[in-house]
Amino acid sequence: MKILLVFTGGTIGSTVSEGTIDTSGNAPFKLLHLFEQHYPEHQQLQFDTLQPLQILSENLSPAAWPIIINAIEKANPSQYDGIIITHGTDTLAYSAAALSFYFHALKLPILLVSSNYPLDDERANGLENFICAVEFIRQQIATCVYVPYRNPQQTMQVHQGNRLACSLQLSGDFFSVQGNSAMRFEEGGFVKLTPSAKQPEISIAPLTANFSDQILMIKPYPGLDYRHFDLENVDAVLHDLYHSGTACASLQWGAQHSLIEFIKHCKAENVPIYLAPAIHSPDAYQSTLTLLEHGAQMLWNLSIEAVYVKLALAYGNFTDQQQILAFMTNDIAGEHIG
Repeated sequence: MKILLVFTGGTIGSTVSEGTIDTSGNAPFKLLHLFEQHYPEHQQLQFDTLQPLQILSENLSPAAWPIIINAIEKANPSQYDGIIITHGTDTLAYSAAALSFYFHALKLPILLVSSNYPLDDERANGLENFICAVEFIRQQIATCVYVPYRNPQQTMQVHQGNRLACSLQLSGDFFSVQGNSAMRFEEGGFVKLTPSAKQPEISIAPLTANFSDQILMIKPYPGLDYRHFDLENVDAVLHDLYHSGTACASLQWGAQHSLIEFIKHCKAENVPIYLAPAIHSPDAYQSTLTLLEHGAQMLWNLSIEAVYVKLALAYGNFTDQQQILAFMTNDIAGEHIG
């Protein structure tokens, strides 16, 4: 079995020196050495390795995704049984979504593997996550992009790439949106927990590996003052929402705190504004309905990470607003929830 192994850095590609964690050129080979020690059938596998990046993932920007994508495409992925990409945890959910959307038509499993601690640390889960990824490919479980990850004292979970949420605050734990992992891995086998990613509902034109870096994402909090935002060089605004699919639609505390007034400002500057996340249901809060009435576009049933990356890919590939909206609202890679 032949696997393409792509190293990009992150904690799994780092070592500790004098109290500082940083990427190391030796860490990727440490992973393979540990794997050979703990996987008796390692001789049945052939790994071809690439290292297009060597960064801590907090330093990642959308410009990094084409570097990874181009390296994979140049390696002729059709000759492999699967692809494993090592990646840091901070921006793991964003990269998983980016690869999910770009490679939505690739009939190969792509797995992103991370570690909560450097591999020399006995608490590290990186080797376990890597072994799970190898087994996923060996057992031909599915195609598309997945992320195996074991939270401490929990069973290994396998997350669909475009449904993985960022790690919880002050924690290294990862969960799928709504807590619905794709699979559980235990005793060498995979148990499906949610349906596999659906095929695209529409025909998608071939995508280029272009991701706009001009998507402005705004997170709501009490007292958010929209006067701080400059819309120059902004392709689109993505406004995050509270868990109930809401944001401030009131003028009670002043126009500078009202998303309604900011929507008007965006319209005047000809900058589209999108809202997420929210689950589509028969009932909605009045504040949500008011925001939609004023011209914001709700992107239903998607995680905020998936929406951000999908917008970056859409604005990197299309200029026609109808094409962009069709791309954003249709299920491209099984990203829609519910």
